[in-house]
Amino acid sequence: MNEITVYDNLTEIKEKADKVFDFLDVREETRADYKYRIGLFLDFISEKGFNRNIFLEYKRYLAERTDIGISTKNKYLITAKVFLRELNKQGIISADITQNIKVFSQNKKHKKEGINDSEILLLTENMRSLSPTSQNLRLKAILSLLTLQGLREIEIVRLDVKDVDLANRVAFIQGKGQDDKEPVSLHPETVKVLREYMKANKIADGALFTSQSNNSINKRLTTRGLRGIVKEILKQLAIDKHVHGFRHYFTTKLIKTYKGDLLEVARYTRHSGLEMLQVYNDSVKKEADLPRYYSAFDGVSF
Repeated sequence: MNEITVYDNLTEIKEKADKVFDFLDVREETRADYKYRIGLFLDFISEKGFNRNIFLEYKRYLAERTDIGISTKNKYLITAKVFLRELNKQGIISADITQNIKVFSQNKKHKKEGINDSEILLLTENMRSLSPTSQNLRLKAILSLLTLQGLREIEIVRLDVKDVDLANRVAFIQGKGQDDKEPVSLHPETVKVLREYMKANKIADGALFTSQSNNSINKRLTTRGLRGIVKEILKQLAIDKHVHGFRHYFTTKLIKTYKGDLLEVARYTRHSGLEMLQVYNDSVKKEADLPRYYSAFDGVSF
């Protein structure tokens, strides 16, 4: 049986990792994520050595960690799997040592709460009190796309001026995992805020949102930069939620309004299937049913 090639030089391994990911047919943000997450696996094999069971050992190592969630563990595990399979395809290692090793089983129910009505009220009241500076108008525009359109972070930063047709209240969005852009109807409030933002900042072409930081001034805003902007205002208002909480709010609001008609809701949320929407729907039903559950034990006290 052929032995798997062992690399003692961590620098050499990292160089090979970069080359492996450079030639994968994936999106740039996926490639960047792979390159970021492979570091943990490279550190692991530099300590443990490289052998036929290293992928299983890595999974067991991730399983024991209590500082990261299942979703994050799977991202690290999948990155290592992609790396090892590509090394095998290129003949760098003699076998695919990831076979028959599954990712972690993940509960699809939401672990984190979305932003709620009272928090949205607090946020919008604060926005209306701000002076119309270029920075504040940019923040309002971003928040309107998160709140009223339910856009993902990556969808917002990908937007170009040419993608936004304010006259017809339409934006062309490159969605998650999509190569082509799809039309999305814009809420009148979103149109108003975007128009104010673009006019005040004299934005006529190129990226709709650019960075204002010294290191990347006028370059396209990144998802990390967008998260930083939004997290700052949430922190100021003592709203302890993540940016994705806006999409949770958007989806939940529509499910309640459309009374569980998930096909109609999917037209606006652009989920590729109804499975995730059903998770939202189950949460809405559970919340609505809680008073009945509580009333079942009326009179029981300790």
